[in-house]
Amino acid sequence: MLASLLEGLSDAIGFVTGALLGFGLGITLGLDLFAPGYGTGSIVAIVLVGLGGGMGLQAARVLRARSQSQD
Repeated sequence: MLASLLEGLSDAIGFVTGALLGFGLGITLGLDLFAPGYGTGSIVAIVLVGLGGGMGLQAARVLRARSQSQD
């Protein structure tokens, strides 16, 4: 049970961290995620958040697998 909890927490932390990095990249590029309507800038910002979240999740899984193989 503890292993499942740690797996879920590490996935969540990786996803949220990646999504925040994607959001920050969008802000840096001048894209407004929360702009009214769905303009091009808003859609690109949404894609950046999604890609960042997915990459963060995959990074967490790779790091967890690497950690488990060293044990």
